[in-house]
Amino acid sequence: MSQNTIRTILNRNVERQLVREYLLKETERAGFGGLTFNRTPEGTKVTLKAEQVGRVIGRRGKVIHELQRRLQEDFNIHEPQLEVDEIAESRLNAQVMASRLASSLERGWFFRRAGHSTAQNIMDAGARGCLVILSGKITGARHRVEKFQQGHIKFCGETALEFMDTGFSTAVKKLGTIGCTVRIMRKGVKLPHEVIILERHEVGLPALEEVAMIKPLEDLEKEGFESNTETNILSMEEE
Repeated sequence: MSQNTIRTILNRNVERQLVREYLLKETERAGFGGLTFNRTPEGTKVTLKAEQVGRVIGRRGKVIHELQRRLQEDFNIHEPQLEVDEIAESRLNAQVMASRLASSLERGWFFRRAGHSTAQNIMDAGARGCLVILSGKITGARHRVEKFQQGHIKFCGETALEFMDTGFSTAVKKLGTIGCTVRIMRKGVKLPHEVIILERHEVGLPALEEVAMIKPLEDLEKEGFESNTETNILSMEEE
């Protein structure tokens, strides 16, 4: 991979991160839930997830047209096509829950109450697991980290990248800034180590008795063989 190709990829990722921060700031009140970028022959398709779609679109599409114009002029995105999708269950969206957690801290909630409440709401929505991390000047002058964990989570590896959603927000308080990270293992996820063993009849296979190589004892007795094992062995040796 040439140096120019690497530089192009880095610049593109930086632009997308700047777009994400801009749209997060502009649509935070509408419940910003994340962005996805798809490059098409017609341009760049940007899909924004939000709780309140109407606030992002605006009357007669005024707001979304203005956002689309800013993306093209300020961020140098080729032919941006901004679309908005509604979030079905906001409690299962990591970015929405991180923003709510930061808002709760700014309103004066105690950090343990806010952390446990956020984790419990996520689990009540059906998530397999969640991890809430608060980092910063939480209660005193010194920086520290508090974690609230429920259910099953993955910290690293391909499983974490594939099944875990991550959201981040910041709460600005008098003591300092607190970073709020929410990681959610999605609902209905099947992990690699979870294996379901089915019965033979459930997959259409015949019973073991029908495919066994040794005949049942009743059939052997009907054919004249004695049921005593020692007698059978002696008769075989005499032969």
